[in-house]
Amino acid sequence: MKLFFSPTSPYVRKVLLCAHELHLSESIELVVAQVSPIDRNLVVGAQNPLGKIPALITDQGQTLFDSTVICEYLNDLAAGHLFPKSADKKWQALTMQSLGDGLLDAALLARYETFLRPSEFRWNDWTNGQIDKIQAAMKFFEARQNSTTEFHIGYITLACALGYLDLRYEHLQWRSLYPGLKSWYETISKRESMKHIWTP
Repeated sequence: MKLFFSPTSPYVRKVLLCAHELHLSESIELVVAQVSPIDRNLVVGAQNPLGKIPALITDQGQTLFDSTVICEYLNDLAAGHLFPKSADKKWQALTMQSLGDGLLDAALLARYETFLRPSEFRWNDWTNGQIDKIQAAMKFFEARQNSTTEFHIGYITLACALGYLDLRYEHLQWRSLYPGLKSWYETISKRESMKHIWTP
């Protein structure tokens, strides 16, 4: 398999984290691909019309995107445990994944606004609105956080979201605001998969 990736993409990290948990890392060839919302990468665009990463080319030559699809594919391929089978845990895990992805979407949109858009065209209200989404998601996760060591797709997505906040939003100081998440993240960061993939 081939995975188009960038080492700082949180969605790529989500896929790599799943692959490591499922013991599939050695089966995936990493293809570095720089993408931008304003400068399309034609090589990636030939595989994913949206020009986004991650994109996975399977051994059968099929291209899969985005991270939600790729992670489920890898889980099925390995007959894994990252997507719970029981109804209650399944819907909890998928809802956590959706919220974690939404948190990342907001973080990336704010990043584009403050990093890519020329300063004279930046819209502070837009950026603040995205930051508000981040904080609302964090409050939701904090209120429901516990000391579980379970690591299904929802928790994997949350871990990637927190890692991205460390990378791009250190000024938000989320650890001081959300001590439950801080404690959980410190524990989960000791997993071999987290240590394996977590260098930007």
